[in-house]
Amino acid sequence: VQLQASGGGSVQAGGSLRLSCATSGSILTANNMGWYRRPPGSLREVVAFISSGGTPTYVESVKGRFTISRDTDKHTVYPQMSSLKPEDTAIYYCYANYFGAYTWGQGTQVTVSS
Repeated sequence: VQLQASGGGSVQAGGSLRLSCATSGSILTANNMGWYRRPPGSLREVVAFISSGGTPTYVESVKGRFTISRDTDKHTVYPQMSSLKPEDTAIYYCYANYFGAYTWGQGTQVTVSS
């Protein structure tokens, strides 16, 4: 399985960005797919993921601002990030969990300026 991530970039605080992550496998057989991020000087943290059944889960800090969705035809997951804050600045990594085996996409930089 391979993941292809895209999106990211620079935006001012309050702006929006959308990332995408396409899997070469079936999105419906993945236990879950989602995103982690690593802020500058910090450890990696989970941001949001969506289960095989389509249930989204978010870290508390992004609830109400980020929405994760998926396109089962394109086997792609889309986190829509709104009301971005400078503390959302990080390298974002998508992942797919297939039966406990994690596959990672390439990181994409998100920079939010105040």
